[in-house]
Amino acid sequence: MSDRGLVFSAGRPNQRVSAAAAAASGSSNKSLKGIIAGGITGGMEICITFPTEYVKTQLQLDEKVGAQKRYKGPIDCVKVTVRERGFFGLYRGLSVLLYGSIPKSAVRFGAFEEFKKRNSDAQGNLSTGRKFLCGLGAGICEAIFAVTPMETVKVKFINDQNSANPKFRGFFHGVREIVREQGLRGCYQGLTATMMKQGSNQAIRFLVVESLKDWYRGYRGDTDNTRPIPKLLTGMFGAVAGAASVFGNTPIDVVKTRMQGLEAHKYRSTAHCFVKIWREEGPLAFYKGTVPRLSRVCLDVAITFMIYDSFMELFNKLWK
Repeated sequence: MSDRGLVFSAGRPNQRVSAAAAAASGSSNKSLKGIIAGGITGGMEICITFPTEYVKTQLQLDEKVGAQKRYKGPIDCVKVTVRERGFFGLYRGLSVLLYGSIPKSAVRFGAFEEFKKRNSDAQGNLSTGRKFLCGLGAGICEAIFAVTPMETVKVKFINDQNSANPKFRGFFHGVREIVREQGLRGCYQGLTATMMKQGSNQAIRFLVVESLKDWYRGYRGDTDNTRPIPKLLTGMFGAVAGAASVFGNTPIDVVKTRMQGLEAHKYRSTAHCFVKIWREEGPLAFYKGTVPRLSRVCLDVAITFMIYDSFMELFNKLWK
């Protein structure tokens, strides 16, 4: 009798250990799912939205030369590019962004899922402040591990295309030349501005999207977070989040682009770049490229969250 009681009572801790292990495994799987789904999302999204990114970067690099500027606006930029280099001139630098977009998105969503897992309450909910902080952490992670080197090389590629004698023959040749001439530091110019940009971007976007999702679940009367939200509605939430992030940090984006261009040697630091633009070009220069960036970002964020949520739902069904 005592032996049976001993076996029975010993089984409870084992069951608790198994349950804890299963919970830990499921929690870990969610972060891994976020990394994989994020990577797939990044590759698909950049192929759709790259031309608007190209136009935005061209306008931001179009500094005043006397009273003459190369482009009159985003439409003129498209016309000039297509006339001089053909339609695929709008995809100059795509390979650079594609190589970086996959790990960037993987790091962003994987980090957010990890931060969310560590900060959620027992029901899986996040407070408003923690939504913001989780998004901020995800943005800083992607800035350090993916965005800064990717964006630096991309901007140098596009800027090189505008020079009289382009010297970069392709992605790997360009990276090799940058590292040979400037060292690894040449791929990490503008790190501070990029961390500020990506951190604020993702803080705003995840805060808005997660808050709108919570609002919709409450409006629908959901008792838990298991019912999926319609993808079109997710896309609308993403577009709103994208617009909010554009108006919140376009000045940071302009400074970051200048710090990563071929003329970055003109600036001693991020702060010096900001002051120099303000003095020489005026405050409106900080909002160069806002129109193409707004269209790109709203589409970008809408597509991103729609694709990401679709893959996460698929993974949750197939990958228990």
